[in-house]
Amino acid sequence: MSSSTTTTVERAFQAALYDDTDSGLDTGASLLAADPAADAELARRGEEFVAAAWRRGWQPADVVRIVRRELDDEHVRLAAELIRAQVPGDRPRGRRWTDQLAALPAAPARGADRFSHATAVLELYRLLLRLPVLEPLEEPSNARPHASGQAPARAGHQAASRMLTRIRALLAKAEATGYPDEAEALSAKAQELMARHSIDEALLAAQAPAPDAPGACRIGVESPYEQAKAVLLDAVATANHCRAVWNEPLGFSTIVGFEPDLEVVELLYTSLLVQATHAMTKAEAVQRAGGRKRTKTFRQSFLAAYAHRVGDRLAAAAETQVTQDLLPVLATREVAVTDRAERMFPETTTARLRGVSDAAGWTEGMQAADRAQVRARPRLE
Repeated sequence: MSSSTTTTVERAFQAALYDDTDSGLDTGASLLAADPAADAELARRGEEFVAAAWRRGWQPADVVRIVRRELDDEHVRLAAELIRAQVPGDRPRGRRWTDQLAALPAAPARGADRFSHATAVLELYRLLLRLPVLEPLEEPSNARPHASGQAPARAGHQAASRMLTRIRALLAKAEATGYPDEAEALSAKAQELMARHSIDEALLAAQAPAPDAPGACRIGVESPYEQAKAVLLDAVATANHCRAVWNEPLGFSTIVGFEPDLEVVELLYTSLLVQATHAMTKAEAVQRAGGRKRTKTFRQSFLAAYAHRVGDRLAAAAETQVTQDLLPVLATREVAVTDRAERMFPETTTARLRGVSDAAGWTEGMQAADRAQVRARPRLE
């Protein structure tokens, strides 16, 4: 890399990244657009920004989510391209990380002129440079390594994967169908499988020589009505032996729990949101037909009531469906989850519902929550 191209990038960064004005951005983009030889160095610096984000506790899905929230689709595709390019220089990561890489959006089509492209790149770098430090989500080691250095395959892993595949398929069908009775039957079956999956994994871990340790993942809590969504996610997490901590400024909740329960929380939260959206759309259409126009307050109150009522139902189910023989296993795991969550988040606050002002929306949301499929886990025989 010649000193001239490095100088071009340095000058562009000095103008655009540390000035943070429109004129500085234009100056930096003009410098880069006029020097095609600097493209490789510009890309290398971008990979360094990505690696720095990993050191601050961010993961691929987190970066994509914040870029989508703050910038445009073009920036999202540029971020995905940088993340992919950085992979060969990265250390080995866990399964969730690999899944996030596989879900990255397609690479950008380079149809823009050099100035526009350089502007987008510098806007992205501005954001990456200012990412705050997050709590690290290192994936725990699930077993002692063999003498060969390879971790042994966990018993029942293939069966668990098949179970989760079935759960996803059932929920997808429940969300897609236009027939309430069919959706109810499919969702109920999915809930039974979720419960069985969680209990089987808990008992398996309790019998294993090297039990699993709690892990953590982040789930996006997107606007609008993010307060109600955060409360709903907290309720789902609590009912499935996890802890949820909401980061309102960055638009996500961190879920702490054992891996099988984390997967169930992701599936159930997504399904309940889809069910809520379908129910809200239908209720809203009825309200509009009756002449009302305050859609925003109706939706906010609807989702707040839905989250509140679903939380009550899930809490009641959690209290009544656990058998005596399972209590010691769950108690041990709850202590481990609480300890991990408190170490990650020494100071936390609880998401609370605010701004509920529409009586019709609240009533409709409560009724929709009563119809939502949150079947508790079956008793062990």
